[in-house]
Amino acid sequence: MALSRTPRQAGTTSGWYPVARAAEVGTTPVPVGAGGQAYVVVRLRPGAEVTAFPARCPHRLVPLATATVVEGRLRCGHHGWQFNAEGRCVHIPSLGVDGTPPPRADLPVPWAVEERDGWVWLAPERTSAVRPPRSTGTTPAPEPVPALPAPAGPVLDNLAPALDRAWHPVALGSELREGGYVQVRLLGRTWTVHRRGGVPDADPPAWGVTERHGLVWIAPAEPREELLDVPETTDPAVTAVWLPAARSTAPAGLLADALLDAAFLDPAQPGDEVTAAPGGSGSIRAESADPRRRVRHVHRAPFQLLRRLDDPDTGTVRTVLFLLQPEDADSTRVHTCLLLPATGGAVDVAAEVAREQAALTDLLTRLAAVHGAGLPLLLRDELHLRADRPGVALRRTLADFVADCAAADPATALERRTSA
Repeated sequence: MALSRTPRQAGTTSGWYPVARAAEVGTTPVPVGAGGQAYVVVRLRPGAEVTAFPARCPHRLVPLATATVVEGRLRCGHHGWQFNAEGRCVHIPSLGVDGTPPPRADLPVPWAVEERDGWVWLAPERTSAVRPPRSTGTTPAPEPVPALPAPAGPVLDNLAPALDRAWHPVALGSELREGGYVQVRLLGRTWTVHRRGGVPDADPPAWGVTERHGLVWIAPAEPREELLDVPETTDPAVTAVWLPAARSTAPAGLLADALLDAAFLDPAQPGDEVTAAPGGSGSIRAESADPRRRVRHVHRAPFQLLRRLDDPDTGTVRTVLFLLQPEDADSTRVHTCLLLPATGGAVDVAAEVAREQAALTDLLTRLAAVHGAGLPLLLRDELHLRADRPGVALRRTLADFVADCAAADPATALERRTSA
């Protein structure tokens, strides 16, 4: 029988619960439910006893059903955090080989797990029965796997009312011909965007429709923040190349977090230096492969992101613009533009486009397996480390944005409070 090193207080989940057939549990985590709580059960080595863990990683609340087993540990696929059979976090890549995980990184494992009569039984809390009951010829009935526990604080999803008060990209300007129109989805609504006399407009009417950075933008209500300033988009010495627009089932907030998160694609990254800016933040870091190369990020609320990479070998700057369009609760469109030096042949444009496309595809594929309903805005709902500073700044910016929008629209704020 596997026992937790930190038993929980007894309560309504006291007792043994059948959760899975023992033969169905191997080295791939299996989601189960016990006493209304979500867990995963797994063998940390082939043929080893079954171990149970809470359903989410404490770092970014990623489902541990997507984790893998590595050398007798459970490894979260999001940032590579590793946990032993007692739930202790024993390795965090971004802390380096000598880093010590903080106590909050440990998982509160259930009190006991045991196999009996071909079934896996789980006791979430201390119970007086030291072993699960015998099945006595009957087949145990596991309870349905419950939904993953939601964050305690507010979560910014793609249909948040505050997003009405922002500029959102909806289409390339080149897609909108004179006298023509395109239909787009934004914030759970369908909009018809058309061009008359060279000027874009939208139906139903919006507070504003404009064209900037090669895109058409809609602000459903008076926006709280200005559009991001990108001098490269009007610089004749810069070539703009748009990637095909991509679509993700992840909410825009989580996409923005992943795009700012160096450790998402390279778990060993120690993190950026972050500075606050009106309506957003900026950050800078040295690339792990070549410390001479600097990567700078700029974020403006809600979902405008800019990345600049300084190349000391060529003296050039490569800029990538990421602009996110929250279409529906389960759909976000990603507009990506590469802004590259147009002179001297110092940049292989085709190679840069292929590299950026591959990186974006990898990010969207990985995020599709782990994303939640939205971006948690309450910092204590997740565990943040030094490498997470850009993500912390993002959460603070968006929390301020939501609060400012609520203050500017008391009726909406009252409606949200009464329906909470």
